[in-house]
Amino acid sequence: MTDLNVGVLGTGAVGDAIATRLIEVGYDVVMGSRDAANPKAVAWAERTGGRAGTFADAAAHGSLLFNATPGGASLDVLRSAGDLSGKVLADISNDLTSAAVKPVAAGLQAAFPSLKVVKTLNTVNCDVMVRPDLLSEPHTMFVAGDDAAAKAQVTTVLTKFGWPEGDVLDLGGIDKAFAMEQYLPLWIAVWGAKRDLRFNLRVVS
Repeated sequence: MTDLNVGVLGTGAVGDAIATRLIEVGYDVVMGSRDAANPKAVAWAERTGGRAGTFADAAAHGSLLFNATPGGASLDVLRSAGDLSGKVLADISNDLTSAAVKPVAAGLQAAFPSLKVVKTLNTVNCDVMVRPDLLSEPHTMFVAGDDAAAKAQVTTVLTKFGWPEGDVLDLGGIDKAFAMEQYLPLWIAVWGAKRDLRFNLRVVS
C-alpha cells in the first residue's frame, strides 16, 4: 500500500466521477461495491484501467478512502468494509432518505473512532467536485474533521483535482460537518432556480 492507493466506496455518478478523476491525476484506484461483479464497477474498470472489487477490497487497497455511497447506507457499508483502523475517509455523502437533513460524517466518526473522517465535496455537483474550473469564478470548498493531518491529505487530493488551496476552507472539527450537510436544502433550491447543476458558493470577506 502506498500513498497513491485509494479506495472508492460506491458506483454511482459521484463514485464514478471521483474514481475516474483520481486515476487521471495519478492514483491507483479500486472501486468497491457489495458485489465485486457489479456491472457499473466492472464497466468503470474496463474504461479507466482501475479495478473493481467489494467494499472490503477497496478499503484494504487504500489508506485513503472516499465514501461516495448514499449517506443513509454509509454506516452499513463501512461495517462491511473490514478493518478501517488508521485510514482516512473523505466522506462526500449526503443522506437523502427523508425530508429532514440527517448527519452522516459525525456518526461515522463516532462509530469508527480509529477512522479519520474528513467531510468534503458534498456541497457541489459531482462534475464540479472533480473539475472546479468548470465555473468561471473562484469558489469555495470546505473541509471538516478532527485530524489535521487527514485534512491536509484530503486537501492535497483536492488541489490535484484543481481546487486552489486558498479556496479550501477548513471549518474545524467533525462537529462542523453537519453544517455542510445542512446546506443540501439550499443547494436543491438553487438548482431549481438556476436549472443547472454546475454552481457553487464563494466565501468573501
